[in-house]
Amino acid sequence: MTIYRSPLLLLMAIVLALVPHSAGQAADWRHIPIPSLPAFHPQEPKRFELPNGMVIFLQEDHELPIIDGIARVRGGSRSEPANKVGLVDIYGEVWRTGGTKKQTGDQLDDYLEIRAAKVETNGGIDSTTINWSCLKGDFDDVFKAFNDVLREPEFRADKLDLAQKEMFDSISRRNDEVGQIAQRESTKLAYGADNPYARQPEYATVAAVTRQDLVDWHHSHVHPNNIILGIVGDFDSAAMEAKLRQAFGDWPKGPPVQEPKIEFHPAQPGYYLVPKEDVNQTSIRMTDLGIRRDNPDYYAAQVFNEAFGGGFSSRLFKSIRTAQGLAYGVGAGIGSAFDHPGIERVSMSTKSATTVESIQALYKEIDGLQTNPISDDEIKRAKDAILNSFVFNFDSPEKVLRERMAYEFYGYPPDFLERYRAGIEKVGREDVARTATKYLHKDKLAVLVIGNTADFDKPLSSLGAVTQLDISIPPPPSEIPSKPSASNPQAEPK
Repeated sequence: MTIYRSPLLLLMAIVLALVPHSAGQAADWRHIPIPSLPAFHPQEPKRFELPNGMVIFLQEDHELPIIDGIARVRGGSRSEPANKVGLVDIYGEVWRTGGTKKQTGDQLDDYLEIRAAKVETNGGIDSTTINWSCLKGDFDDVFKAFNDVLREPEFRADKLDLAQKEMFDSISRRNDEVGQIAQRESTKLAYGADNPYARQPEYATVAAVTRQDLVDWHHSHVHPNNIILGIVGDFDSAAMEAKLRQAFGDWPKGPPVQEPKIEFHPAQPGYYLVPKEDVNQTSIRMTDLGIRRDNPDYYAAQVFNEAFGGGFSSRLFKSIRTAQGLAYGVGAGIGSAFDHPGIERVSMSTKSATTVESIQALYKEIDGLQTNPISDDEIKRAKDAILNSFVFNFDSPEKVLRERMAYEFYGYPPDFLERYRAGIEKVGREDVARTATKYLHKDKLAVLVIGNTADFDKPLSSLGAVTQLDISIPPPPSEIPSKPSASNPQAEPK
């Protein structure tokens, strides 16, 4: 009897044993039959809407005795005033740490900790969220705490002061990591420096945020008709619906959130330099505006992204890394977002001495799409990679619930998830070639370069005019409040 000491050898032996072949003929892995992917029918959550406009999704999952929930509230940092950038991030923290009218945040911490539960809040670009997680047996207690934070937060000034100081510290360190600089500055190039999707908190804008700002934001946004609530876990949907109708049914409607009209002003094509003498690698980001997910070219763009710059088998990876050895990692894609254009990016890092060579190599690959379009074999590999990994993105009821809530939030069809696989399968060679030609143009890209110019193989100016970016951090205002104003720092013990 053969003993396989390696799991890999054992697996190979099993595969070979399953492949029919005649005596004396070696098995060929390329002849192994690959079954078709099974139908994708995720467990759909139950949706209902209260008379006050709150939309609720219930997703039963009885695997564990746990109940999780999240409320997504319309309105985020893209709506905050330009002179108070950072307000929503601060709000998202102090909403929870500031506690409620009956409990301080610290008291609420203790209350939840003994139940192994959590209630958390966060600020975002287009919404804010409040979520909870608890054992099934503690649901009533934890849900009450969640509802108190949702509807009766206190925003205590000592926690606002702490949140501002934490943000000051974050601002002071934002140029420490090259990756953070590259992400921030490339987003500014793609959208425009003053665009709400690209703005950055500064000492002055953070210091300008007051407790009254947090109170006003809450009162103008947190209304049932602006909320989508999702709950997943070990419960009976009928009983849960009855509880929620009782908890939220008498909550009156408020004014709907007015989302801002946002214009996008990408930087002019060209070269944008951030000199950084303490690094031995150059980060390169080529950017332009991408597309929305409701664009008819979305599925073709997904296949193109995977084939051209999405993974180890992509064209860029094989050429830039494997053949030319210019980078450890390289990627590209036509970015997409739900309700605004994503960012088209071509990115890589290389050693300082191959900076200009690498930019030219990327240009050559982009030009090559016209003379050597993505082939049928490349498209097949890309589609297989997308479809074979797709199901793992939605392999739990909670993931399906979150996706379904996103479609509700952005006004997408309820079956958008089910459409995805069919949309990818229909993409052909002509679709990919047309999409590449339509969206990716070398002469429209703003090229961000971050590195030590003294070690470049050639001056960046040998490629064209260079604009040097100023990433210095504006100093804090002369007077930043050091003590919080009074706002009921204590609460009645509970």
